[in-house]
Amino acid sequence: MIDLGKTLAKVSLWDHAGRRIAMRTRPNAAAGDALYVAGISDWLIEALGAFAAHPVEAIVPVGHGAGVAALRGAALAFAPLDYEAEIPAATMARYRAARDPFAVTGSPALPHGLNLGAQLWWLEERGLLEGTTLLPWAQYWACFLSGAAVSEVSSLGCHTDLWAPAAGGFSPLAERMGWAERFAPVGDASAVVGTLKPEIVAATGLSPKVHVLAGLHDSNAALHAARGFAEVADREATVLSTGTWFVAMRRPLGDAPVLPEGRDCLVNVDVDGRAVPSARFMGGREIELAAQGARVDDPAEQAELVAAVPGLLASGTMLLPTLAPGCGPFPDRAARWIGEPGDRRAAACLYAALMADAALDLIGTRETLVVEGRFAGADVFVRALAGLRPDCRVLVADGPCDAAFGALRLIEPGLAPAASLRQVEPLAGDLEAYRARWRMETGQ
Repeated sequence: MIDLGKTLAKVSLWDHAGRRIAMRTRPNAAAGDALYVAGISDWLIEALGAFAAHPVEAIVPVGHGAGVAALRGAALAFAPLDYEAEIPAATMARYRAARDPFAVTGSPALPHGLNLGAQLWWLEERGLLEGTTLLPWAQYWACFLSGAAVSEVSSLGCHTDLWAPAAGGFSPLAERMGWAERFAPVGDASAVVGTLKPEIVAATGLSPKVHVLAGLHDSNAALHAARGFAEVADREATVLSTGTWFVAMRRPLGDAPVLPEGRDCLVNVDVDGRAVPSARFMGGREIELAAQGARVDDPAEQAELVAAVPGLLASGTMLLPTLAPGCGPFPDRAARWIGEPGDRRAAACLYAALMADAALDLIGTRETLVVEGRFAGADVFVRALAGLRPDCRVLVADGPCDAAFGALRLIEPGLAPAASLRQVEPLAGDLEAYRARWRMETGQ
C-alpha cells in the first residue's frame, strides 16, 4: 500500500491475513507552490524495490484530497499545486462567485487550494489546462505505476467542489467549466487498472504481474478500514481519522444531519459512492504548533502527560482556537492562550479534544466513536475525548487499522482487522466545566 500524504509518504507491506510485515516512511516537502513529485517518485521506486524479495501481488495508492495532476500524453504537464499555495485574491474572488452552493456539493469554501475547484480555476486562468487529462492525487500514482489514467469517486467527492453527492456525478461547476470531461474516466477504487510499467519493473525488481488498483482518498480509506470491525460495520458509528488533518466521518443509520456550511463540515463520498457527513480541522498541524514541535504520542511519555492534566484543569489554562486560520469549527477566530501552560504538550492535547468534540457535535456523532491514526496513541487526547462524550463509546485499536489497512480491504473485502478495539478510559477531572468555559470564550 502506498499512502502519499501532505506531510508524510508511506509504503507498507501486508499479507493476506491483514498483518503488516514492513513499512517505510518519508517526510514530504513542497517545492515552492508545487507538490514535490520528483522527490516522492524517486523515493517510492526505492521503497518498492526494498520489498522486491517478497511475493508482491498488488499495489493500492492512497492520497489526500487536495491534489490534482494534469497529464499531456503520458507525462505531467506541470507539477501539481501544493494546496497551501497562495492563490491570488482576485482569482479566488472570481472563483467563489462561480462555485456551486454547499447544498449541491457538500463542499465548504476552504482557504488556499483546499477546494480542488479553486486550483483548477487558477490553472484555467493561466491557460495551463488546455489539452490535459486530469487525475486526482491518488490516481496519479496509480498512473505513475501502471500507465493507466482513471479517476475515482472518493477522491472526487471530498471537499473538491467537483462532485454532487446526491446526483452521484460531477458538479454543475465542473460541467460548466469543461473540467468533468477533462478528468480521466471514473472507476471503482477496487478496480485493477493495469500492471506495473516495464520501467517500474526494471527499477524496482518487482514482478511484471503486480496489479495496480485505482486507489482512494486517505480519510475514506481510514473509514473503510474501520468498517472491518464488527462494532462499526453496518452500525451507527463515527470514525475520527487523525493525522495532519483530523477528519470525523459518520455513518448515520437514520436521517443525515443538516451540516453548517461555515464550520468546515462537508459531505465525503465513500468508496461505494454513499454520502458521509463529515467535519474536520487541522489537528496534527495545530498540535505541532501548540506543543512547539514536541511529540505528544510517544508511548514512554504518556503517563507524564496525563499527570499534567489536573494542573491545567485546576488553573483553567487553555488554548482557544484556531491555529489554522480558515479551518475547523471556529475558522474565523484567532488563537490565544488563557494562562500559562505548564506542559504545552498536554495542553495541546486538551485543545485537540475540545476541537474534536465540537466537530463531532456538528455531525451528530452518537453511540460509537473509533479514533484511528497517529494521535490515537496520545492518551490525553483520546481520554479527554472520552470524558467529554460520556454517552458515546470511544474506542481505539490495539494494532494497525489505518488507511493502509482500508486499502488492503479493497483487495480482501471480507477481511477483519487483526487488531481489536478497546474502550478508552475517560480522564478524571471536571472536563465539562473546562469545556463550558472554553466554549464560552470561543463565543459558541
